[in-house]
Amino acid sequence: MSTTALLPTGFRDRLPPFADAAARLEAAALAAAYAYGYERADPALAEFEAGLAGRLKAARAQDAVRFVDPVSQATLAIRPDMTAQIGRIAATRMAHHPRPVRLSYAGPVLKLRASQLAPERELRQIGCELIGLDTVAAAREVVEVAVTALEAAGVTNISIDFTLPDLIDVLAGGPFPIDAAQIDALRDRLDAKDAGGVAAIAPAYLPLIEAAGPFETAHDRLCAFDARGALTSRLDALWKIADGLKGRVALTLDPTERHGFEYQSWLGFSIFAGGVRGEIGRGGTYTIMHEGGAEESAVGFSLYADAIVAAGLAEVDRRRLFVPMGTDSAVAAAMRAAGWVTVAALEAGDTPEAQLCTHFLAEGEPRAL
Repeated sequence: MSTTALLPTGFRDRLPPFADAAARLEAAALAAAYAYGYERADPALAEFEAGLAGRLKAARAQDAVRFVDPVSQATLAIRPDMTAQIGRIAATRMAHHPRPVRLSYAGPVLKLRASQLAPERELRQIGCELIGLDTVAAAREVVEVAVTALEAAGVTNISIDFTLPDLIDVLAGGPFPIDAAQIDALRDRLDAKDAGGVAAIAPAYLPLIEAAGPFETAHDRLCAFDARGALTSRLDALWKIADGLKGRVALTLDPTERHGFEYQSWLGFSIFAGGVRGEIGRGGTYTIMHEGGAEESAVGFSLYADAIVAAGLAEVDRRRLFVPMGTDSAVAAAMRAAGWVTVAALEAGDTPEAQLCTHFLAEGEPRAL
């Protein structure tokens, strides 16, 4: 096959009806967010690599595709994630705006590399960011908006898994000190639920492996582990955030989960849905870096439209009405006004089947094929 018909590894064309389904999902999710006060921002596809890499505290641009701009001769990066760009907008062009700033966004992102389990490099990201606060009230709103946006897009069987990204730092700097050189290894072993590895580094942390699972049970175990109160404020906050979602979505807690939460601060959460392999979204609290080194708290979420559509969770509506040649244009217009997608015959031999129609117009009325 000629290479002109192929695409690079990790890229694909989005064809109908799935591209339409993705567009409807995006529109429904953003409309739900808009109803909560999140107005849309549309960042540039690429920007200076140095600015993108340093905008979020503890974040790195290791996933970014870089190239030299022929105009400025500076290194540019195509965004691998839109959160940092929203942070830049909030910290610069909207720095004067009263806080908190509520922004939504949607657009393509490009990853430098992919894995065997997730081979896609070009993805569609939808999300919301609340800049200026990372309080319990702010986090609770953001999680609620994420769930509402998914429900508006027709996604069901939603579950949320909470985590505490800075948990090990808090414990290591307080009741359970360990050598700083061992913290990363301990995080990896806890993330992998490797009891032997944890015991070899810091046995006091072993109860954290058991403090994962259904939210209430895991929360109780984490409270029992926190006998010295170092985590009290975080655990109380988690309970308040989860309380507003009980009975609406399934809730779990994995306090030591770190994968994908490299720049989040005290709260992280992953979003799942029945029938989908892996996450359909992720969010949490983080810190935006301003010019001059000032820091600002924020909380937000991102949804992965491709995973949702690929799993068949987004509405794929192909109700098409075939309009024979010679039909009065006013009749076809009335059908469209009633919600039909009309496909007009443009030559005598055209048929409803050839145009992938589900209905045809006969005597002014739609009839099923």
